[in-house]
Amino acid sequence: MNMVLFWFRRDIRLEDNAGLFEAAKAAEAAGVPLQCLFIFDSEILGKLEDPSDLRVNFIYQAVSALKLQLQKLNADLWVLKGKPFQVFSQLAATENVTAVYANHDYEPYASERDQQITEILGRAGIPFLTYKDQVIFEKDDILTAAGSTYTVFTPYKNKWLQSLTANSFKAFPSEKKLSVLAKVEPQPMLTLKEIGFRESKFQFPSSKISTAVVKNYAKNRDFPELADGTTRLGVHLRFGTISIRKVAKLAKEYSEIWLSELIWREFFMQVLWHNPRVAKESFRPEFDQIKWRNDKKEFQAWCQGKTGYPFVDAGMRELNATGFMHNRARMITASFLCKHLLTHWTWGERYFAQKLLDYELAANNGNWQWSAGTGCDASPYFRIFNPETQSKKFDPDEAYIKRWIPELKTNEYPQPIVEINFGRGRALQAYGVVKNK
Repeated sequence: MNMVLFWFRRDIRLEDNAGLFEAAKAAEAAGVPLQCLFIFDSEILGKLEDPSDLRVNFIYQAVSALKLQLQKLNADLWVLKGKPFQVFSQLAATENVTAVYANHDYEPYASERDQQITEILGRAGIPFLTYKDQVIFEKDDILTAAGSTYTVFTPYKNKWLQSLTANSFKAFPSEKKLSVLAKVEPQPMLTLKEIGFRESKFQFPSSKISTAVVKNYAKNRDFPELADGTTRLGVHLRFGTISIRKVAKLAKEYSEIWLSELIWREFFMQVLWHNPRVAKESFRPEFDQIKWRNDKKEFQAWCQGKTGYPFVDAGMRELNATGFMHNRARMITASFLCKHLLTHWTWGERYFAQKLLDYELAANNGNWQWSAGTGCDASPYFRIFNPETQSKKFDPDEAYIKRWIPELKTNEYPQPIVEINFGRGRALQAYGVVKNK
């Protein structure tokens, strides 16, 4: 029997899913069933080092829940593991697929993968159609009056806000189109072991949005000891278990500051989309000429939260234990590594990429380059956060620090690995040499 196929990627939900909505409409119009698919991409999984990787666990739980939802509708989710081009080569040869639908993905690997899938399906006469879903504005949606890409955030933000229409946050009622799903016998779910990973007992943050947290976001967001100071929705936006339209609509209504953070996310996505080179090099190439120290022992101390600077160490220990780090701590730890220790930003970016539950290439890269002063609209190279004054300002009672450093003020806690003013001066000199060339 002919069928339309919908491929879930960074959009693991049935409700308000743009590509799923379009796929269901197409299947309905053609009078054929819709079958849903998820692929555990071995190209991505093969690069992960931790067999208990929390992100794989999160995806596995989300996909398992999605499969159960579909089974309750007498349908099912095909869950496969492999290289996507091999999966689609086989499907094109063995199934009567008339079209494949998905949502846009913007990272360099995803763009290459989707181009490959387009060619494979095209040779079989199968169209591959994708839609905007994980952002409000994408690619060339927000351009300057001259038609160029924004590289400074504030003008981008202003144009983003000016570009909103009555339909910008309108939901796609995909959950109401599911009667067209193929009625099939349920198949067993792949086990984590079959995917090559182990189960973690970690409790992931909820996707439920607290209106109170949103309303108080501007007041509370800089204080890492507050458990409800931020929404903790990063991982849900990363893997699409919540709709960006739902989130942005709420932000527009209740919190200008939170909305601004969501706009930063899209700003960095369009920077990466238009400048894929920044995934591996500085947006401002001159800063790649800095004489970075890249001391491996100091880097290990930073990774382990043993620099002797409590705010930095608390942030790193929170990251290592939970896969999360408060945004204020992210800025302090990143600035400390790049500036005070003169370690290339890519070292820290790679470590965050291994550990962050809400890791997203564009945001991680953009924020690290912002902290290092090497990116577009970067924090100026001479702005160097002092972890001691930041601690006094944003963790005055040391509640956050004490939570993660029980040995604080004992002989077990290390001495500072660099004197704060010396480190600052050394960074200014190293950056200044490049800047003044």
